Amino acid sequence: MNKKTIAITGSTGGLGKKICFHLARLGYDMIFINRDIIKSKALADGIMLKYPKTNISHIIMDLTDFNSVKTATNELLTHSFNTIILNAGIYNVPLKKLNTGYNNVFQVNFVSQYYIVKKLLENKNASLEKIMALGSIAHNYSKLDENDIDFSTYKKASKIYGNSKRFLMFSLFELLKDSNIKLCVAHPGITLTNMTNHYPKIINWLVKIGIKIIFPSPKKASKNIIYALNNNCSYKQWIGPKIFNIWGKPTIKKLKTCEDAESKKIYEIAEKIYKNINI
Repeated sequence: MNKKTIAITGSTGGLGKKICFHLARLGYDMIFINRDIIKSKALADGIMLKYPKTNISHIIMDLTDFNSVKTATNELLTHSFNTIILNAGIYNVPLKKLNTGYNNVFQVNFVSQYYIVKKLLENKNASLEKIMALGSIAHNYSKLDENDIDFSTYKKASKIYGNSKRFLMFSLFELLKDSNIKLCVAHPGITLTNMTNHYPKIINWLVKIGIKIIFPSPKKASKNIIYALNNNCSYKQWIGPKIFNIWGKPTIKKLKTCEDAESKKIYEIAEKIYKNINI
């Protein structure tokens, strides 16, 4: 294969690390987009020990700090890369209202990464060929609530997280529907990462053992994302495990979880959010 470069948000996360090792094994160069330069460089050192021909650069971006997002996105625009993987995500964390007016889960999982995509499209980066977004089966747990866009009044972490992923997935489907830039939404199913490691200590060890026994490992789950690199989704399709979206080989499936009217409304709201923060 020709040498290509992939930018990836959240590369130091549990799933992100596995994805990056797979990418290095396949011969890709990478741009790590993380908030912690120490962790980012440590991951790069570990990869280059095993795959010394890999070129890795770093961009520091805190997705909860919109000034950081703007500055880092401007830096990203100076780089040449073929694909960006929107991998960063947070799940069961204390909700905080940020300076954009939205809570931290909604901003990290959707607002900041949608902003990055919009800027890439506006910049018309000639090398950019594909945008990959990590979806989640949790998007099934929510539906658009126009009275509470970021679900700040909701109590269940699964709904708050699922809403943010629903916004990311379906706004991008609408945004890139007629674009020359390819979009692929991929998801790992269920696997043990930092996001699934949030239960009370008294039961967390038991849950972790159960997840390890029942569900695929992060290394195996990350192969769904690698498979998606070389396969393309059509409008409202995604790639993930074949059996109940949890087990089995990666496969392309039609999404029937969001009606056209809702996805268009999500896109309309996404564009309004972008217009308000792009000042």
